[in-house]
Amino acid sequence: MIGRSAFGLGSWNTWDRMDFGDAVRLLRTAVDAGVTLFDVAHYDMGPHAEGSHTDVLFGKAVREAGIAREDYVLCGKLWLWDYPRTGFARQLETSLGRVGTDHADLVVVGDYLERPDIPRVVTDVAEQIATGRIGGWGVNNWRADDLDAALAFAERESLPAPEFAQLKYSIARRSMAEGEPYGRHFASGRLVLQASDVFEGGVLLGNREPRRKIGADVGGIRESIADTADELAVIAAEFGATRAQLALAFCLAYEPVANVLFGASRAEQLTDNLRALDLAGKHGKEIRAAVDHLRRDLDVNPDGTW
Repeated sequence: MIGRSAFGLGSWNTWDRMDFGDAVRLLRTAVDAGVTLFDVAHYDMGPHAEGSHTDVLFGKAVREAGIAREDYVLCGKLWLWDYPRTGFARQLETSLGRVGTDHADLVVVGDYLERPDIPRVVTDVAEQIATGRIGGWGVNNWRADDLDAALAFAERESLPAPEFAQLKYSIARRSMAEGEPYGRHFASGRLVLQASDVFEGGVLLGNREPRRKIGADVGGIRESIADTADELAVIAAEFGATRAQLALAFCLAYEPVANVLFGASRAEQLTDNLRALDLAGKHGKEIRAAVDHLRRDLDVNPDGTW
């Protein structure tokens, strides 16, 4: 199921920044073009205690667009910030209710500062899978040794194991996605990669001062990433592409990648970005070679020990 759509649309600071009619058109355009994966979370816990309504707006827009529930894949999130005090059953009741559905096809479990009780996490996820509320799960930026423990426990107890890892991955940030701790699970086929934060919140595309909240600057390299934007534009032009198209094609050309998440606020922007599929198919290897020197996280630990 995770590989059903090469692209996925994210929800963080997306639907709540758009005119409702534009959101409806964007969703309809996406599904008609085969973009059927939507990463939708309830952002109101831990550092994401934002009181956001982006998930509510998504649910309303997808219904207004006339998109049947079976025609898209909903990837939700289960947060570990307040876990287990706020358990997964309660989180799902809230998040699914806000979207207006009774199940998520997938969930991403993640974001923590202190190591959670890994066997309990795996067991609690399995319970929610058994109820039919979720279909499968992945991890988001876990420490590699915690992931190893989860995989081992799931195998030993015959419980559903994580199927994918949602990691920061871009032309500039490659440490975890290409490093050995996660890479060995990709190579063995135990996990696939869901690439996120592929534009560095727009910084990689030349927006030095994003007006919306964006992901953490792991390793303190964001300014260095911003400095690559002009050169990336030159390289993209050599392939007859935009910076966004090149950034997406770079990710698509990495074999472990099952899907690439990005945000779009206009249907035209989405349609333009879809050209990256053809670009990756024709020039993936050349693109990756051409931008290899733009990596900026060589000193960031690949095992997630930030």
